[in-house]
Parts: sequence; structure tokens; C-alpha cells
Amino acid sequence: MTPRTPKLKVVAYLRVSRDKQGLNGLGMSAQRQAIETYVKQHNATVVGTFEEVESGKHNDRPHLKEALTLAKQTGATLVIAKLDRLSRNAAFLLTLKDSGAKFEACDLPGATDMTIGILAVVAQAEREMISKRTSEALQAAKRRGVKLGNPNGARDLLKAGKGNVAGLKAIADKANAHAERLQPVIAALRKEGVTSLGSIAAELNQREMLTPRGGRWHKSSVRNLLARLNRL
Repeated sequence: MTPRTPKLKVVAYLRVSRDKQGLNGLGMSAQRQAIETYVKQHNATVVGTFEEVESGKHNDRPHLKEALTLAKQTGATLVIAKLDRLSRNAAFLLTLKDSGAKFEACDLPGATDMTIGILAVVAQAEREMISKRTSEALQAAKRRGVKLGNPNGARDLLKAGKGNVAGLKAIADKANAHAERLQPVIAALRKEGVTSLGSIAAELNQREMLTPRGGRWHKSSVRNLLARLNRL
């Protein structure tokens, strides 16, 4: 009698930015459909599904860690819909590579630890180059006498056509990503009745959440945060 081949077990992991869920068809529903197709094609059993809604720049991925833990505990394969969308985040790739869990990307079947390692190196290099360009753009702006405390400074400089456009855009993107990560926190505080600038600042400080520059929150910085969220 021929031994039965064990049925493939799958842990599904999906992630999308809060304000870009439909971009390029990579929203939650599209990712879910890709994974469902994978499961049907392999006649697999889904033992767990984890969804992360936050910026790809955010290194803390609690649901990813839970998904990897479950995959290792059950001998399942972690399946993600689009590796290319996540490949610019070095923290994600290194977590995936070092986890020891089996994984499969629907858009890149057969990807190996070597592939993930190379992508992680490239991602880290990109992050360092962006950081360097941002620093150079800030120094150039300082030398021209531009006041750098304005939360809309990068946007205004872009409109004026001044400075390193790529670097200034990186500054704006970083600020937007930081605001995006705090959006669910602000929403939760408002539901709890915390609505004034001072009370929001106090709550953010109590939770040890830092401003984009790594400082403490004040009424003015909360006002800037809320204004940025309204523009996203």
C-alpha cells in the first residue's frame, strides 16, 4: 500500500498600507485571492491567516512574527501574495530569512534563502541611500537659509523647485509614513473622548510614542500631525 503524502499546510500572511489598499491591485482582497488560488492549486489546508495593516516602513510586525511562529510550530508553509511589494523592507526580509520557517511567495515561487538575503541587502542599501540623500538635502537647505522647522517645508520646497527633489520627497514620505502609523492610535484616542491637542499629546507621551524627530509631543506637533493626516 502506497503511503499517503501529507497534505500541505499553509499559514497565510497579508499586509497593506492603510491609505494604499487598492494600489496596483495589491489590496487585502487581491492578496487574499492570490493565496486562495495557491491553496487550491496545491490542495492545501490553511491553518492560520494573519493580516497586517500598516506602513511597509514600520519594522515592528507583530502579526508577521505570530504567523512565522505558527508556521514553525505546525510545520506549515508561510505563504505571501507578493514578495516584490515587501522586498524593499529589509527588516521584513531579514525576519523572514532568519525565522527558519518554510515560505512561498505566490509571485516568486521557489524563492530561496539566498534570494531573500540578496533582496535584504539591496533593501538596506536603498534605505541608506535615501537617508544620505535626505541628510544632504537638509544641509543644502540650511546653507540656503531655509527654516527647517516647518512641517510643510519639504512640500513647499518641492513646489518651489529647490534642492534635491528626490531627497526632499524622501523627507515628506518619511513624515507621511510616521503619521500613517499613528493614524489608528489617534482614531482610538478620539473614540475614547481624547480630542484636544493637549490631551492627545499627553496620551502619546504616556505611551512613549515619539515625534518624527524622536522627541516628545506638544500641542504644536499634534496639530501638525493632524494636519498631515488630513492630507493623506
